[in-house]
Amino acid sequence: MPLSGGPDSARLAGELFASGTAKRKAGRLTEALADFSRTAELKPHDPSCLLQAAEVAYLVGKPQLALEYCGRLRGVAPELDVTDMLEARIRFGGEHYLQVMARILDAVKPRTYVEIGVEHGTSLRLVQAPTLAIGIDPEPKLAGRLAANQKVFAETSDAFFAARDPRAELGGLPIDLAFIDGMHQLEFALRDFANLERFCTRDSTILIDDCYPLNRETAERERRRDFWSGDIWRLILLLKKYRPDLAIHIVATPPTGLAVVRRLDPDSRFLREHHDRLCREFLAVDYAFLEDDMPGKLNLFPNDWAKIRALLG
Repeated sequence: MPLSGGPDSARLAGELFASGTAKRKAGRLTEALADFSRTAELKPHDPSCLLQAAEVAYLVGKPQLALEYCGRLRGVAPELDVTDMLEARIRFGGEHYLQVMARILDAVKPRTYVEIGVEHGTSLRLVQAPTLAIGIDPEPKLAGRLAANQKVFAETSDAFFAARDPRAELGGLPIDLAFIDGMHQLEFALRDFANLERFCTRDSTILIDDCYPLNRETAERERRRDFWSGDIWRLILLLKKYRPDLAIHIVATPPTGLAVVRRLDPDSRFLREHHDRLCREFLAVDYAFLEDDMPGKLNLFPNDWAKIRALLG
């Protein structure tokens, strides 16, 4: 039973927390974990204590213990968004999706690149010359100037594809590599995929972010927390059922996976012609469908660069 309550207990907890903080800063993580674990016993309802214990447990290589502290933290402070990101990092480990994207860009060396959902331009800036890169975002929040090989269109992806042929912006070339990270709702992501595919080749690759959800709450269509992947998972289920010709793998990258889609067919019209019907069918699929075998149903793939590289042809 936690030894909480009373001035002596509160004083000891404060001393242990300060000691754990100092040891963490000094890199003495195992000792810091002992202090924070004891603090969490003394103050079992203090979010700061539980968060420090969870973070340090993860850093010393005890993911299961870290997840247990996350569960306790979620119980006492369900509103804390930091718990979501920490759980996501613990769940997968390995390289962040942006690091994997950088590897893919370096390995594939695409002539052209199209990104839907630019925001601050973090992923777009990974694209180096001579690759021609365009980004599409109705409200980009770019920090600083882009490189000469990068260009952003401040409009929705629907408006872009309705009015433009991306090849005209890419020196007449098809799309070699694309990245979907736009509106995190099925109908938008489905249109983005279908629109991109028709300007690709059979050797092109489409990457899709946020398709392996953390939990039900962050996988809903309406955003309730800062951490939100939406229902992009439904797109993966849809493509698996109706486009079995595609090669789909979700690399287990923090925070919510990175889908690598290959064997594209630019001549396929099925997704565009049946968009509304397909959305109705898969919007009726509840999150509970995933819970008995999420890795299998969403084609989870190891975050191992040698294996990822083999997917790329």
